[in-house]
Amino acid sequence: MQQPSSSSPPAQPPPAAATDAPSPAPAPASLSPPQAAAAAASPAEPALTAAQKALRSKPSRSPEDPEKKIKKLKDVEISFPIVYGTISFWLGKKASEYNSHKWTVYIRHANNEDLSVIVKRAVFQLHPSFTNPTRVIEQPPFELSETGWGEFEIAITLYFHSDASEKRVDLFHQLKLYPEEEAGPQSTKKPVVVETYDEVVFTEPSEAFFLRVQNHPAATVPRLPPGITLSSPGPMEHMAHDKKRYDNKDHPLSQWYSNFSEADELLKLAAARQQVQAHIAKLRRQLSMIEGMPQQSRGLSVPGQQYGHG
Repeated sequence: MQQPSSSSPPAQPPPAAATDAPSPAPAPASLSPPQAAAAAASPAEPALTAAQKALRSKPSRSPEDPEKKIKKLKDVEISFPIVYGTISFWLGKKASEYNSHKWTVYIRHANNEDLSVIVKRAVFQLHPSFTNPTRVIEQPPFELSETGWGEFEIAITLYFHSDASEKRVDLFHQLKLYPEEEAGPQSTKKPVVVETYDEVVFTEPSEAFFLRVQNHPAATVPRLPPGITLSSPGPMEHMAHDKKRYDNKDHPLSQWYSNFSEADELLKLAAARQQVQAHIAKLRRQLSMIEGMPQQSRGLSVPGQQYGHG
């Protein structure tokens, strides 16, 4: 875990009081390096860019019980687009030396669907100066809020329901409290938002897991390869979240969430393409002007243009 950044006071303050923090819980297993994390991109299939396809976190698989036969679906992947990040508000006149910001760290579905369909619990590892730095959240929304003054790295570990036959995914996020210079001064009305897009990918899922999530709006489920037939759905593991689906769309912080839609990504790509085409056209015009000059003049003019001399 990193110490608070140099932009903060020189010494770590007494533990900050938690805001809506869950009860203390046992520390999780040791955290491994991040399996995937990167900046925003489109969650939808099949219009993912090459960079986005690289941002696909594959959970570590649980050891299988040899006496328990689980039917796996070969050449099948089920993905869940996720976003994890922080939103921090400057406290303004209420700010003190050791409590200058209120912030929330969270993991959510990229389209704000219910992630509890796959996530059994999320464990957030805070800076050790906080009281109960290991926080366990076992129901949506998978988030916690705190107050403090320093920036540090937060480890997030996701654990999945047993029918996923997967162990966990480890993610890491850098808490950011202070805006960039070009964003202007701090404001109590405009928070600092840092989000990362990723995908949790289940390769060769069990048939039971596939049948349970195939129609859930949080899942991206491909067509089954030829030759794969599914058994009739039998009794499935009962889960409390199946009773009432959590709706994240009315979350009080949702107005600050980044949009990771496919349409938004396509608009950005189109704008970038126009800029590149305009630059190419400009270079072609300059090249045509140079080629149209007399040979002697061209030899004299090019070096002068290159170094900015008249």
